[in-house]
Amino acid sequence: MTGTVPAPAADASAPGATGSVSAPASHGAPPPAGEQPKPLHDPDPYSTPPYGEPGPWAPAPPVQHPAATPAHGVPMGAPPSAPEAAPGPGAPSVPAPPVQHPAATPAHGVPMGAPPSAPEAVPGAGAPSVPAPSVQHLAATPAHGVPMGAPPAAPEAASGPGGHATVPEPGPAAQDAPAAGPWARYDPWAAPTAVAPLQQADPVEEDVKRRRGRRRRALVGGALVIALVSGVAGGVVGVQLERNGGIGAVELPQAGVEAPDRDPDSVAGIAAQALPSVVTLHVSGGGKAGTGTGFVLDDRGHILTNDHVVEPAGKNGDITVTFHSGDTAEATVVGRDSGYDLAVVRVKGVRGLTPLPLGNSDNVQVGDPVVAIGAPFDLAGTVTSGIISARERPITAGGEDGDGSDVSYVDALQTDAPINPGNSGGPLLDGKGRVVGINSAIRSADGGLDPEGGQSGSIGLGFAIPINQGKRVAEELIEHGKAAHPVIGITLDMAYSGDGARVAAEGGDGGPPVSTGGPGAKAGIRPGDVITEVDGRPVRSGEELIVKTRAHRPGDRLELTLERNGEERTVSLVLGSSDGD
Repeated sequence: MTGTVPAPAADASAPGATGSVSAPASHGAPPPAGEQPKPLHDPDPYSTPPYGEPGPWAPAPPVQHPAATPAHGVPMGAPPSAPEAAPGPGAPSVPAPPVQHPAATPAHGVPMGAPPSAPEAVPGAGAPSVPAPSVQHLAATPAHGVPMGAPPAAPEAASGPGGHATVPEPGPAAQDAPAAGPWARYDPWAAPTAVAPLQQADPVEEDVKRRRGRRRRALVGGALVIALVSGVAGGVVGVQLERNGGIGAVELPQAGVEAPDRDPDSVAGIAAQALPSVVTLHVSGGGKAGTGTGFVLDDRGHILTNDHVVEPAGKNGDITVTFHSGDTAEATVVGRDSGYDLAVVRVKGVRGLTPLPLGNSDNVQVGDPVVAIGAPFDLAGTVTSGIISARERPITAGGEDGDGSDVSYVDALQTDAPINPGNSGGPLLDGKGRVVGINSAIRSADGGLDPEGGQSGSIGLGFAIPINQGKRVAEELIEHGKAAHPVIGITLDMAYSGDGARVAAEGGDGGPPVSTGGPGAKAGIRPGDVITEVDGRPVRSGEELIVKTRAHRPGDRLELTLERNGEERTVSLVLGSSDGD
């Protein structure tokens, strides 16, 4: 069975052709009749369609153009169909393979235009009707938001005389008309046409908001991270500054090491010399206990202190002496005298003792500097300093027993050097480190005068037994175990409130108020006489007369001024002695 093979159309005016199809026209004047159009490319030596001469054996392959992907959310539109060629009389109609051209994607916002369809070939006279290959165009995707429009139908080819198909040539208006898109009516032989530039799609408002939200969240998160890191770093730096006082090591200016030696007349020099000879006494016995101070009198182990310090030990109590070096030793009482408030104890088996040098209390003047050493509240080796505030200050201390046997009468040195409970028995040193007094009593804030100050502490009123009196009593205690008291041989009326000391009308033990044969009787003193002066110094009370008398030794001569019946007279006497009972 023989059939017609479709072939590319040729010019109808060419002789010997079985069919004629007009060649596609370029954008310009149509080629003259009988002249083959010149291709834009060099001839193909292998005559391969579509660049070479069309072969008689096969139709030209279609030129496919890729279809553009439609915008998101836009439905696909049906591509326009190419019209079939109308058959001519006397010739069968064989459809030619379609030539497809890819539809160009229009710029965003440009409405879709329908690509023109290829015209049908009209068969000519005396030749079989061969339909021209139809040119198919893939439907272009419309822009976002533009509804799909129906593409215009391609015009049908008109049949010419004799049944030959004729293809109308494009007129000047069609030739000058621009293509619908960059890929519309693509022809390799056609001259290149200008292509409209692509337009960038407008950003979607929702995407912009999302990007802005992400940006804000990123900024907020970054700020939080920075704040957290800054807080942790600041806390670490603050802790370092608080613990170490700064980032680097702190070193303050400081004086260099100096020699420990001090001027012997300074407080430090005096303390350095005296401390090895000062001791602390711990006394217990009879349910009582106490602490006091003492100092070394000689290298045989005799230590001088106050009587009220050793009084708790009694006859069978314990006394422990602690030296400045920390060594301790047991001590025994050598002698004691409550009237002078002095006592001597002795330690045995201790070598290398250094006695303190003794001064002369008669040389002391008001305002002289003094240093007090003791163990206030058991704080051994405490050193304080001050001055002599007054001399010959008559004081009485004790009297807790009620019978007056424990009352001490002292013509004391007054000092403002701090003296507290525990200082009793310690030395009061002059500016050369010599002992001028034995610290014994302080005036307390409640107005009382007590050897221990009522445990209330110093208020700057301290009293010391003059060393001249202490030396004499200590010598007698070491030699005899007791001290002799100087006496006038009279009994005083302690209730007398007038100025001076009045002789009592009766004796205390029922005897005469003026001892028979005593120093007072020999001087002519009578009951009721009022003694107003001792050696020219005023006497204001009976206690003061006793204090001034005991400031002397037995056998010393005194001059007394007295009043009798309104008359004043002066008498002289030699002090007697008592055994201190």
